[in-house]
Amino acid sequence: MDHPGPPQFIAVGDSLQLAPRDPDPEAEYEWTISEAPLASEASVGDEAVEQFVPDVPGRYTATLRTPSDRFDLTIRVFPSDRRPTGEGSGAGRSGMSGYSGMSGQSGSARPFESGGVSGSGSGSAALGQSSGDGEGRPRIRLDGEIVGDEAVITATVKTHPDSERDASELDVEFLLDDRDGVTESDVTIGDRELRIPLDAIGDEARVHAVAVGDSYSVADAVSVDRLGDEQIATDGGVAAADGGVAATGNFAVHRLNEPPQWGKEVTLYEIYVRGFAADDDEAETTFEALEKRLDYLEELGVDCLWLTPVLQHDGAPHGYNITDFLSIADDLGDREDYEAFVDAAHDRGMSILFDLVMNHSARDHPYFQDAYQNPASEYYDWYEWQDSGEPGTYFDWEFIANFDFTNLEVRQHLLQAVDTWAEVADGFRCDMAWAVPESFWKEMRERLKSKDPEFLLLDETIPYIADFHEGMFDIHFDTTLYFTLRQVGNGHQPAEAILDAVEGRKRSGFPDHAAFMLYLENHDETRYLVECGDEATKAAAGALFTLPGIPMLYGGQELGQRGKRDHLAWDHARDEIRSHYDNLIKLKENHPSLGQNGELLQINYEADDQDSVVAFGRKSDDGEYVVLLNFGEETTTVGIDKTVDATDLVSGDSVAAEDGLTVDDVVVVEVDE
Repeated sequence: MDHPGPPQFIAVGDSLQLAPRDPDPEAEYEWTISEAPLASEASVGDEAVEQFVPDVPGRYTATLRTPSDRFDLTIRVFPSDRRPTGEGSGAGRSGMSGYSGMSGQSGSARPFESGGVSGSGSGSAALGQSSGDGEGRPRIRLDGEIVGDEAVITATVKTHPDSERDASELDVEFLLDDRDGVTESDVTIGDRELRIPLDAIGDEARVHAVAVGDSYSVADAVSVDRLGDEQIATDGGVAAADGGVAATGNFAVHRLNEPPQWGKEVTLYEIYVRGFAADDDEAETTFEALEKRLDYLEELGVDCLWLTPVLQHDGAPHGYNITDFLSIADDLGDREDYEAFVDAAHDRGMSILFDLVMNHSARDHPYFQDAYQNPASEYYDWYEWQDSGEPGTYFDWEFIANFDFTNLEVRQHLLQAVDTWAEVADGFRCDMAWAVPESFWKEMRERLKSKDPEFLLLDETIPYIADFHEGMFDIHFDTTLYFTLRQVGNGHQPAEAILDAVEGRKRSGFPDHAAFMLYLENHDETRYLVECGDEATKAAAGALFTLPGIPMLYGGQELGQRGKRDHLAWDHARDEIRSHYDNLIKLKENHPSLGQNGELLQINYEADDQDSVVAFGRKSDDGEYVVLLNFGEETTTVGIDKTVDATDLVSGDSVAAEDGLTVDDVVVVEVDE
């Protein structure tokens, strides 16, 4: 394929990784900056993968020459003072994700501060209080429809929550995708609209845009696709806003950054594969033992399973130190056993998320073993190296070594792994997404979505990064809400801080169509129950199932499990905790307003212990509800400014009190019309 992908939006001084796609490691590639503003002196080196750092604002064209072709990539560069500011704006931009600071640069690391100026939205400060200068990032959404003989692309823009600017004052900049053969002379561009004559479209025409104020937004994108005979809409056209597709006649418009609808509706469940069913002494393989637990998970009501890594590893039980990216771990079974488990899950209506580790290999990997202290090894350039001769890594982790993504063989090998495991999964949970170059994730997404638009991509990025919703991932770990729930549970913040945490998504620059995974714990974290106690745990669990997002349970959470990586203590399950989660899962199933797409409303409330209580509304076509959460140890009475049916939808009991509603931990009531 070779073409480096969609046009890019960055600021002066940011670093953008340029890389050919689906590269041939034996081929010769050459990058040049073929067009640039007159005042620019920016250039690139002579490697196949390069870092481009623009020095003046304007429009650049990076040209990639391959053995058989030439490809242009448009790069729109904004002044450095328009670099996104405020919370959610880590430094270093675009291709710099994935560089640990070692030799063999493969891009940046976990978002970091750089002189108080920021680049690619993280969530490190996203706790509802603005930080940094400027008004914060605006947001944009692109939609498209076929009108007569034109495709009409419309931009809807919103200002940052703290901005005093009106949305009408924001500019919109459109870029056409260099790969599609549609030029600016073919289209008509207005203030919020771009029109493409249908006869100018070959197979597809992709349009990208950002909103611009004091800074610029995460880009959004749509694709206008010419349909084959078997795809043509004959019923006058179909539109599905949430699904991101609108079809009319010979054309369909796809919203390229819209998460799959199914992924926004599930209840996720993480399985720590070497502990979840370790009590089964009769199963011949771990996958068989896991399969025998599927009936339990079906009865619990979860419908998407995230498995911790299942590939060959160095013996560490978590499985993240991989020694063979193309083979199932011997201690779990073989590929046939794994696929039998997946098929059994599918038979029960459950989807599977495969834990994809791309940043590193184990130091026990045979390629690393050959390369270590051996510069003559054919695999030496596969890894980052420190001046000391030790491999590049993060946090002094001693059992892994970072890959060097400037090496085309590394990229090709990892793309082979992507293709291999996408065949037997419904999505990827991408480990250490912040540590892998964005150019790789963008290539991976387009590669997967071209085959299966419903394939789900979930990023582990701590703190979260708004730009990772720009052509990379569908759903993001809500790291800000996770941290805030811990702080509230420990009594370090008032309960209402969780609403600020949700608002932090907008303050961080995430577009409204981004989706978030909500969680209290996982295999890396102390159990919430252990750290915060029973009462806070029940309230926090209520938050997972009533705030906008996709709730995730970590195996054993619903049982009252106390150890984070211990074998599950099935025989010591706490019925009270299990019953609580049963009620919450059913609540979410029965009331879609409480899910990802319901509107979150602020309401006025008073409580005996104001710091321990929060109340909020949820609303959609399904109805309007009030949610009350009490993180305190004592039952409290909460007064609200709404007229409601006092029947608690969680317990089924009346919670009416003389001065309001009685709340033990979680109460959800319906608003009377």
